[in-house]
Order: sequence, then structure tokens, then C-alpha cells
Amino acid sequence: MTTIEQPSYDQLTAMPAYTEQPVPIAFEDVNGHLNVRHYTGIASEGLDEALVELGIPQNWPAAGHACFSAEHHLTYLAELRAGDRLTTRVRLLGRSERAAHAVVYLLDDTHQRLSFVMEEIFLHIDMHTRRTSPWPADVAANLDARIAEDAALPWEVHPSGCLALR
Repeated sequence: MTTIEQPSYDQLTAMPAYTEQPVPIAFEDVNGHLNVRHYTGIASEGLDEALVELGIPQNWPAAGHACFSAEHHLTYLAELRAGDRLTTRVRLLGRSERAAHAVVYLLDDTHQRLSFVMEEIFLHIDMHTRRTSPWPADVAANLDARIAEDAALPWEVHPSGCLALR
């Protein structure tokens, strides 16, 4: 199995933080660590929070738009346990007319390490037709600006290679 090179904790903490919280006791599983469904859920919440500043609010469906997840690649690197402080960091890699490619990093701030990586392709959806649709012009411009900003970070992303924009 090939190991994908990941950014360091220090590189990631230079990015904006989302979903800052301790791991709730109720999120632990029988193995005594954060259950897999919660890693993905927290990472998804972090991505949602990051998209708000780009013109994609939580209540976007009320305006006839939505983002739907299309594909994920998940990498578990270090367990999180109840009480550990965590944050998410989001890096946008690219977009097409109707989709975007992001990497979400879940940090264990208690132990200062990267815990989990979620790579995702998400789609713009017209909620009236429930089909993919081109990004609204303002959101497309904001996505492009954030993608350029993230591309200028002094470290490379090494995506899984199994997800791609179409």
C-alpha cells in the first residue's frame, strides 16, 4: 500500500479553523475512539462552514440551490478519543462548471497531529429540478478565488488519485 504524503500539523494550522470542538463522549464507539461515521460527519460540517464565506449558506436550498456530495476518499491516520480537541481545515483543489474538488483535514489539536483526511467531489444542484447545474456566477468567482488562494499555499496537496472533476 502506498502512503500518501500529508501536510504537517503546523502547515494545516496556518489555515482557517472550522468545527472547533471536543470529541463528545456520545461519539465514541466500542473501541473507545471516535466512530467512523462521526469523522465523516464532522469533516462534512467543516466543509459546509468553509463554503458559507464563498456564498453557499447553510440555508441555500431555500433559495433553490444545494451542494450534494458525489464521491469521497477517506483516510484515517490517528484515532481521536472523547475529550480530544479537534478542528477541520479545508483546501479547495479545483472546480468544473458543476462540481468542485476539496480536501478536508481533521486535526487532533490535543496531540497536535493530523487525524483524518476526507477528499470530496461535490456538485451544485438546482433544487427545482434536483439535477446538477452550473455554479451561479458569484459563487463560481468566489470558488475560483479560494482555489487560487489555496494553490498559493507553500505546500503541495497529494490527492488520492481516485477522484477527479468531470
